[in-house]
Amino acid sequence: MSSKLVGVGVGPGDPELVTVKGVNALRAAEVVVVPVMDSGERGRAEATVLHYVPAERIVRVVFALNERTDRARREAAWDAAGGRVAELLRQHGDVAFATIGDPNVYSTFTYLAQTIVESVPGVVIETVPGITAMQDLAARSGAVLTEGTEPLTLVPVTAGSAVLKDALAGPGTVVAYKFGRQAAEVAEALRETGRIGDAVWGSALGLAEESIRPAGELDGEPLPYLSTLIAPARREGGRGGKL
Repeated sequence: MSSKLVGVGVGPGDPELVTVKGVNALRAAEVVVVPVMDSGERGRAEATVLHYVPAERIVRVVFALNERTDRARREAAWDAAGGRVAELLRQHGDVAFATIGDPNVYSTFTYLAQTIVESVPGVVIETVPGITAMQDLAARSGAVLTEGTEPLTLVPVTAGSAVLKDALAGPGTVVAYKFGRQAAEVAEALRETGRIGDAVWGSALGLAEESIRPAGELDGEPLPYLSTLIAPARREGGRGGKL
């Protein structure tokens, strides 16, 4: 019998934003894997899954989620995590992997799936889409992501502030992920490109510690790592001006 690994997007943190299909996939799996850092604290994915799946069916697997400088350590952690999930697949057949946001958008699941395909013959890989942080922030802040023919650019600020500046110089809406540690550089880029006026940032969306603020209030202090920024496109010409 072939085994199946399903990557399930569980949204940015609010348990009410898990889709019906996502809940069904989590409940149908024999075990649900949640990624944790080696420090061991409960992550957003695990906290969300606990609203729908009993704790005894959840397996915590350590990933090098915050390792960006030591590639050898990161690779070793991915290999170890892949080995653990491969073992679970051989034992249980159907395994779900819960990831915040969407499993096909900057997700640990993509690296895990590559490892599993190479190590578990005949495994079936599936994904269930999840609501992203930019969608949640847009809904909570009232920011419109796109209109008419506007492009939408998603930038991980971990790639460097120069990448963000290039995107902000373009015509459409820019969304920045993971910018908390580089908040000062992000604020500078927004001011230099004249995009700070309508921009908004948010962190811990849907959680008790949620914070949503105008980007103009960025004062250079570091923010939570998983902060999200929306800089809407410049809009002129009134309603439907870009159709």
